[in-house]
Amino acid sequence: MTKYLLSTSLILLFSAVCDLGAESLRERQLLDFDWKFHRGDQPGAEKPSFDDGSWRKVDLPHDWSIEPIAENQSIFDQKFPNSSGSLPGGVGWYRRELDLAVEKERRYFLEFEGVFMNSDVWVNGVHLGNRPYGYVGFQYELTPHLKPGQRNTVAVRANVEQPCSRWFTGAGIYRHVWLNITGPTHVANSGVHISTPKVGKDSAEVMAEIELSSQASGQVLARFTILDPAGRAVASAESTQEVIAGETKSLAQSLKLARPEIWSLSSPALYTFRVELSEKGKVVDRVDTPFGIRTIEFNKDRGFLLNDQVVPIQGVCLHHDQGYLGAAAYDRAIERQLEILKAMGCNAIRTSHNPPAPKLLELCDRMGFLVMLEVFDEWKRSKTKFGYGRFYEEWSERDLTDTIRRYRNHPSIICWSIGNEIPEQSHPEYGPREAKRLADLCRKLDPERPVTAGCEKTVAAAQTGFADALDVLGFNYSIPQYERWKGKKPLVASETTSAVSSRGEYNLVLKDGKVAIQGLLDTQCTAYDLFRRAWATTAEGQVKILRERPWMSGEFVWTGFDYIGEPAPFAWPAVSSYFGIIDLCGFPKDRFYFYQSQWSDKPMVHLLPHWNWEQFAGKEIPVWCYSNADSVELFLNGKSLGEKSMKNIPPKKYTIEAAGAVNLAEPVRTVETGWFHQEWGVPFEPGTLKAIAKKAGQVVATTEVVTAGKPAKLVLSADRSSIQADGQDLAYVTVKVVDANGNICPEADNLVKFQVQGAGSLVAVGNGNPISHENFISNERKAWNGLCLAIIKAARQEGAIHLTASAEGLELCKISLKAIGAPAAGSGK
Repeated sequence: MTKYLLSTSLILLFSAVCDLGAESLRERQLLDFDWKFHRGDQPGAEKPSFDDGSWRKVDLPHDWSIEPIAENQSIFDQKFPNSSGSLPGGVGWYRRELDLAVEKERRYFLEFEGVFMNSDVWVNGVHLGNRPYGYVGFQYELTPHLKPGQRNTVAVRANVEQPCSRWFTGAGIYRHVWLNITGPTHVANSGVHISTPKVGKDSAEVMAEIELSSQASGQVLARFTILDPAGRAVASAESTQEVIAGETKSLAQSLKLARPEIWSLSSPALYTFRVELSEKGKVVDRVDTPFGIRTIEFNKDRGFLLNDQVVPIQGVCLHHDQGYLGAAAYDRAIERQLEILKAMGCNAIRTSHNPPAPKLLELCDRMGFLVMLEVFDEWKRSKTKFGYGRFYEEWSERDLTDTIRRYRNHPSIICWSIGNEIPEQSHPEYGPREAKRLADLCRKLDPERPVTAGCEKTVAAAQTGFADALDVLGFNYSIPQYERWKGKKPLVASETTSAVSSRGEYNLVLKDGKVAIQGLLDTQCTAYDLFRRAWATTAEGQVKILRERPWMSGEFVWTGFDYIGEPAPFAWPAVSSYFGIIDLCGFPKDRFYFYQSQWSDKPMVHLLPHWNWEQFAGKEIPVWCYSNADSVELFLNGKSLGEKSMKNIPPKKYTIEAAGAVNLAEPVRTVETGWFHQEWGVPFEPGTLKAIAKKAGQVVATTEVVTAGKPAKLVLSADRSSIQADGQDLAYVTVKVVDANGNICPEADNLVKFQVQGAGSLVAVGNGNPISHENFISNERKAWNGLCLAIIKAARQEGAIHLTASAEGLELCKISLKAIGAPAAGSGK
């Protein structure tokens, strides 16, 4: 049994201190606005004298791969790798002027949260460095190369060679960029590491390790203060330290807290650790680091424990793209994904298969999620022609080091994954040697967390010794091995299920005079939880397996959301995945409600399919019900079809056809499932299906599915009525095609046109259809199965935003939002 005690931070947040004397100012300015961009290579564009007058103005985050090259041209092209969404790579350039007064005795740093990929950065024509791995943040010092009183120019070149990944990557400066300004003596970048060697109900010990950087020798006074979640100082200490010019100095400080508030999923309490540095009586630097106090344990017999309580991991794997925004990592887009997952009952994220945007971890800390942070999808042996393997030997240590140093303080992170389905796990010498090297580096940088990897070949990993380097063995599928490894070491199902489905597509066909479910039909997968990849299980099947094996720590389902690329089980014309529990718009599929019924205590009931089956009049339609109640009674047009228990349901065998799949060995497959849903065979007649869920004999939830008439109008609903006027905040507006009575038309595909006026703009549209080749950046989108989406971005000014949606022959609809709280002039935002 291994137990990990940890107190952790959000991303290192720098406070601009405006009242402590000029020398004390540490500034952090957002540099996301007013860049110029050129698609294609431009030799000489790194030079300050280069004429970029014809370049396009863009704001960050930015992904050029989802932008049409020419007007009225689809962004998708079959010549590009289908695995990456049939979207292009190439070379792109960015340039920006730095509007700053360069001051003597101050140091200037340019921080990129991520550039995809193989980026080169210059300032005033001086090459600052190259960073191949597009998912790792990095920082360069500008100070020696800045020109006081003159124009200072930053240039960035990104080179995306496809195929460089097994999924969509995006292209460009797709995360935030910051200008960090410090004094000559300051806390180093990622230079705060907090841990808690002892945690109890009555007290906790907080240990901080601080790295100081100085350009002058002398004596520094370091003051340490802990602020509780309400902002009150609850512990403090100070220490005097001698520093030497040009060197980084480390110091440690231990503080004790009485009756600490413990970070948990339901109450993610965050403290703040403040470091203040003073020279000759003046504060010269201050860093605030939010952190949480909690314990974690992966136990070989009991599974995962948080604060000494067993907490089954109910997680999903999550790729980095944001659907119709491409790879652009907008803060609100990430937050919305987590809100949707939280509503499903999800409590954990696996960052498959790379370090995420810092905002994801900040939000997971604040919202109460667990995180398996995965660093690599491949080592030396690349899985694609231009994969990371070509950089691995030179860059793996630095990429892993920078990732852990930056993120090791987050309370949400419960383990580091050094790889996903690494081919070297089968290599008898190189594999175990590299696994040990990377795992040892993780432990050196962060002794408090265990190391894992997602292994799909656990037998080979055991034989070669690859598994010996891991504290927690991660199983990608490999279900028969759950029993073999029982009691040998802590285990987690790092990747499970691989069920596929299309939102609102049920694939009901007439066969031998009866209605049957076809797994795959017309490049769509049935939304009934019946079709999965050959190596995997249905959602219900995997939940059952884990319920019967409490030594497993839980699961990370492949995947939480659909993502661009990897469109298995199909190829072109499919361009996005079918694996998601939630589609590319963020609209739940029916599987969402299965997980909600098993992962959430909030009373719920859900029926599928829709109830527009006039072509099957009088024939039995398979009606499924998910609920976390004790029983559900089903009614058709007011007539009871019987009440059924939701407990101890016997499974049923289904024969599923899968015509049209790529590389499918079983065109007809028998599936056993049904442990967690009830089913009725209901002869179709138009009207209303109603489900009434009861617990202890009392009604706790109801739902209805109504036969819809012809499309009559559009209905708009926004996720929020007001957004921040910061030039980046987003509103997601759902468009429903409904009949005259307001019922969603489940097969509607009307072309919807959008117009936005006021303090915002339309940045993307979508509908969740994995075979649609409509552009993401457009003022129109066809509905798919009754729904589509418009994403509105706020301007940098306050005011009203008006969205109008129209479709031929339908009553149009309008919605108004507010953009509030515009940033002050000169704030850097």
